[in-house]
Amino acid sequence: MYFLQKYNKYIYIVLLLACLLPWISPPVALFLGLAFALSCGQAFPVFNKKASKYLLQISVVGLGFNMNLHQALQSGKEGLIFTVVSVMSVMILGYLVGKKLRINQNISYLISSGTAICGGSAIAAIAPLVKAKENEMSISLGTVFILNAIALFFFPILGHLLRMSQEQFGLWAAIAIHDTSSVVGAGATYGAEALQVATTVKLTRTLWIIPIAFVTSLIFKNKNEKIYIPWFILFFVVAMVINTFLPFPQQINDGIIFTAHKGLTLTLFMIGSSLSLFALKQVGVRPVLLGIILWFFISVISLMVIL
Repeated sequence: MYFLQKYNKYIYIVLLLACLLPWISPPVALFLGLAFALSCGQAFPVFNKKASKYLLQISVVGLGFNMNLHQALQSGKEGLIFTVVSVMSVMILGYLVGKKLRINQNISYLISSGTAICGGSAIAAIAPLVKAKENEMSISLGTVFILNAIALFFFPILGHLLRMSQEQFGLWAAIAIHDTSSVVGAGATYGAEALQVATTVKLTRTLWIIPIAFVTSLIFKNKNEKIYIPWFILFFVVAMVINTFLPFPQQINDGIIFTAHKGLTLTLFMIGSSLSLFALKQVGVRPVLLGIILWFFISVISLMVIL
């Protein structure tokens, strides 16, 4: 163990480069990241945090070059009702269950926001508005992170066991999985059509950060706080428009898509390697229980409606 921690930076670099190999899929990359974090500790934490954030955004924009705007609008339209109902119901249920479990109000609100919208991105956007402390953010992010990792591995398996179509699985993943990275990773594992549906519906869902942030400002009376707006969604739409009306030569388009997939794989490794034992210990039982209840609720309800 001492040897692994002493040379963790070198091991990190080797594993990061290994993720560029063609047979390393997004779920495998996440597993490698988790295994590294638990055995070697963290390496380059500041780099990891910034690089994973921007690499994910660039990768998502790149995936837009593989999508048709007309098909995407149809998929987004079909998922709109699910999105509205699920976001509102999770926020309300989170408040009620959090109060019942006597969980800190900020932690309960952040976990509910992360589950309802888009995981860590929503938590990061909402946290300043509720003036969340660092440990409250760590607990909320840790809870969502754990459930994300589980979802990325098991959702594709469950999808195949339930014999879900590509479109059904993509819609389910977009609604029931927290972070955009895990949604895209699960969709990519399941199939190309599932990836397109999952990405489009999830990014539509991510836009809910804006109204939820405004409502949060009113509830917590922090009207002067800045609101994080996910601008990369706009570039994702631009990429779809270009691919639909001004397509690149096939070789260039294939190169962009391949690069985007590899970027996603690297992102998931970085996210996995960011896990710390300290954050795990901080999470505690009740916040995880809240996260599981909300996750189970949205997963089962959305699955019943879709099937």
